[in-house]
Parts: sequence; structure tokens; C-alpha cells
Amino acid sequence: MAPHDLRRAYKRPAISDQQRRRELSLKRQEQGRRDAQLQARRLASTLLSLPPEHEQPSEPEPEPELELELGSSSKESDSDFEFDLRNASKLRGTEARKWFARQLMLPEWMIDVPHRLPHDWYVFARPSGKRCFVVSSDGTTISRQRNGTVLHRFPSALPNGARTRDGSGSAQSYSILDCIFHEMDQTYYVIDMVCWRGYSLYDCTAEFRFFWLNSKLAETGACESPSHYHKYRFSLVPVHTCDQSGLHAAYAGGVPYVKDGLLFYNKHAHYQPGNTPLALVWKDENCSQYVIDTDNKGQVPSHQQVVLELQDDGKVTTSDDPPVVFSCLDLDFIQKSGLHSGNLLRFAIGDGGLSVVDGKLEKADLHYLGKSNRARAFADSYSKVMFQNMVRGSPLKIDDLVASINTPDDEGNRPDVDMIG
Repeated sequence: MAPHDLRRAYKRPAISDQQRRRELSLKRQEQGRRDAQLQARRLASTLLSLPPEHEQPSEPEPEPELELELGSSSKESDSDFEFDLRNASKLRGTEARKWFARQLMLPEWMIDVPHRLPHDWYVFARPSGKRCFVVSSDGTTISRQRNGTVLHRFPSALPNGARTRDGSGSAQSYSILDCIFHEMDQTYYVIDMVCWRGYSLYDCTAEFRFFWLNSKLAETGACESPSHYHKYRFSLVPVHTCDQSGLHAAYAGGVPYVKDGLLFYNKHAHYQPGNTPLALVWKDENCSQYVIDTDNKGQVPSHQQVVLELQDDGKVTTSDDPPVVFSCLDLDFIQKSGLHSGNLLRFAIGDGGLSVVDGKLEKADLHYLGKSNRARAFADSYSKVMFQNMVRGSPLKIDDLVASINTPDDEGNRPDVDMIG
């Protein structure tokens, strides 16, 4: 992709309401703000104080890393959230994985190109590795994967992250970073900042969070080589405005890590725990080795496979909020197969494929394969199913993104959010 490549935007038929939900998410975050400081403090406490039972060897996470999807948590009340935090230490197995995944901001898969990409969006190359929270407090640093297991417990140069000789730093100070641990160079690549020295950034825009991250992290020495009081190096990822040159830099530019697709963040988005259309992941074979899903043998199946959740009434649905219904199983079949509500079931999409009308799924040709891997916590999201379906037939290409940036009509679109001040 050359920076000067000019193409006309290709208008695809609507296969989802992703753009409408982006606009609703931006409006919702302005209308209802929870106590972000309390949220950050309790999350840090929970991440640091879970009992030893959680510190077991982590189960291998399927690639791509961002398959674990969750419906938006914006509808949860403050009391529900506080109850979750108080009781998280009691959770085990699948419920523990669900709780921890709910704390991370998880991107949807890009199945349509957002409006005003060069004006309202950032883009960066996602490092391949394990997504985790890193918390520093009271002289120690802990990283926890999205299933709650401890990845590392170590001293770091983060604020109050090591018991140094000078003993500087308040015992009540804590910081929370959203990271990806890159195994090859043993580096934590920081993709977002949730809290810094006790100051919550949940209700801050991505534009401010990225500015704060860039200005504060280097001051600590956390980006320096490992030492006695700093076991792992931290590093920033190059974040670009999603204009023509920025997209080219993220897609084709060199980085010190293995790429696993591109991440797009809306500049005005707050840090929203759970799945959000204000953050998007996109991949092709040039920027990721994990584009098309493989089976448990690492082979690409002849037919696309999906994982859906069985409901009380026999419907099988995605993990979205509200869930998307793909089909309904016969109750006799459910009983004879020993299936129960809440089971995650694997299906193959037959030659009949998926029928989508006006952005809504009308029919899916599903063939039951069996129960999903027990290590899995969630069904697929609708955006993931549709992205995988597009990759096999008519993928959203880098040229489509470039064309969207270059189209003159983009200048006339209304901004995603009204800016004040």
C-alpha cells in the first residue's frame, strides 16, 4: 500500500449496525458516568489480593488473542459493578475468566469502515502476545491475564512497583496498565493506561489517555533495560492518527515486535470495560499470522466454524448484548445430547451460509459439531463471526480502508461526538 494510492471507496452492503452502535456508545458514555476513582481502586485491590488458588499455570489462549468477546457493560448499574468487585475473589473457573475479561476493554472486529477515520480515530499495530492487566502497588508489580491467572509477579520501575532502597512512594499509590506481553523479547507493550498513581483514567478520552501514557511512562524508567529492581522492560506502541500516512505507517512500517493485526481506537472513547464498537481490530495476511480461524489441530477447516451459547429456550446466540440469535435447537435433540443452558456449542456453517438483510441476520445454515473447549469462557461475537465469514469470501481489504480515508464525502460526515471547549 503506497501512501499516495488514491482509490474510490467501495460501498458494501450493510451486514451489521456497527456504526449505529458506535454513535450510541459515544452518547451513552456522556450520559452516565460511574465513580471511576472507586472503580479503579477496587479493581487494583482485587487484582493484587486474589488468593493463591488463582495462581496456577495458565491455560493456553487460542489465537487470535482478541477472540474473547463480551457484550457491553455499559448497562450495568454502579451497585452491580461494586458487587462484582467485592465478590471477584470468590470466583473460580469459567466465572473467574468471565469477570476478568469483563474488566478489559475488548475491541469488536471491523466489519464496516467507521465514518471519519482520519478525524476521529487512531490506529496502531497490535503486538502478538498475551493481553493482561499490570498493577503496581505497595512495592510489587503483578500481571494478570484475562482469565485471572498470574502471568508474572515482579519488581518494576512503575510507580511503587518495587521495594527499592529509598522506599519512596505512598503505600496507597497504585497504577494499572493495559498491556500485551510479547514473549520473544520479554517486553510488556503498553496499549492503554487505566490508572496512574491512584488517578483513574476510566472517564478520560483515548486522546488524553494516550497523551498521558506517552508523557508519564518514560519518566519512571520503566522503558529502560531490565535490572535488579526492574525485571521486565515496558515499551510504548507507536500510535498514529488514522489518516493516509498514519495507516500506512501502522500497516507497513517497522516495529520491534511481531504484528497481530491493527487496532483502531476512537479518539473520544472512554475506557469501557467489556466489548465496545469504539475499539476495532482488523487483520489480513500481511500484518498477522492469525487471520482465518483454525481447528484444534491448527488446520483451516473447509467450512467456517462458530461457537454459540445455548439458551433456556433452545436458541443458540452470540456473546453480544443483546445477543444475536443464529438458530434454535430442537428440545428433543438437546435432551438426547445431554446439553444444558449455558453450554458453548461449536457449529459449522454449511453451504447455505449466512443470510443478512438490511444489516440483520435472517438465517444461518448451522451444522452441530459438539461442545466447545472447556477452557473457553464466551461464545463468539457477531462481529467476529461476520469478519471470519468476510475473510473467506469478500474480505475488507487495506485498499478499502485507504479509499474510505480518501473519499471526499468523508469530510462532510458529521463528527461522531460534539467537542466542547
